[in-house]
Amino acid sequence: MTRTVLAPGKLMIAGEYAVLDGAPAIVLAIDRGVRCDIVPADTLTIQTPDGDDRFVRPALSDLDEKPGFGGSAAACVAACLAAGRPAADAVRLHQQIQGGGSGADVAAAIHGGMLRFEGHDTTALDPVTPVVVWSGQSTRTQPMIDRYLAWPDREVFVAASRRLVQEFTRDPIAALRENAHLLMDMATRAGVPYMTPRLAAIAKAAHHHGGAAKPSGAGGGDCAIAFFPDKDAESAFVHTCTDNGWPVIPVQPAVGAGLTSG
Repeated sequence: MTRTVLAPGKLMIAGEYAVLDGAPAIVLAIDRGVRCDIVPADTLTIQTPDGDDRFVRPALSDLDEKPGFGGSAAACVAACLAAGRPAADAVRLHQQIQGGGSGADVAAAIHGGMLRFEGHDTTALDPVTPVVVWSGQSTRTQPMIDRYLAWPDREVFVAASRRLVQEFTRDPIAALRENAHLLMDMATRAGVPYMTPRLAAIAKAAHHHGGAAKPSGAGGGDCAIAFFPDKDAESAFVHTCTDNGWPVIPVQPAVGAGLTSG
């Protein structure tokens, strides 16, 4: 009998980079994730859309191998559950495969919803849904993380990030705007290629319509997230994105990973 598990993807809302130093972050599980099907067979055969099984194979085997960097927390969580393993196993496996990381993305896939994440402890928050805009290019996060961790003057940045995470639920737009400025300053000082021309244009458009936008996660590409004071402002921003050829990706908060059939 086939076992099928769905695990949500995630958006980092606030606290990027500082979460690597133990500061809190806010992460949102979204309905863009990973599906894992397991069909009984005599031998282990793993198929993935792009052939990359590094975050799936360890959950289905004895973990003798040590895969390299990259991949998806959602895939690791989904594979663990589909194989009948505890979802919590994905925390260790994902860090082992990726070579580190905060674990916030794994927590989002396991628990779902919007979470305040700090040191592997999670607190559920009332979810707010951002507008998500594709930057036009993907990015590799590990080189940027390495540059951040090599920057010796992180203490003030981490403290400021902690404060902004605390303020986010009170005023998401103001906190997001200030967080963007904080991350840009950090990137300049640490030599992290955080902002691209497309991401900067998206942020400028959001500000023009009374909202705020910033990259979600490490920056350098991938997606931007934006918040607005009302639906009219949000709609005007979406029209601007469409007119400029910037793909807007519809997302909704998602529940945590779970078995859907079996």
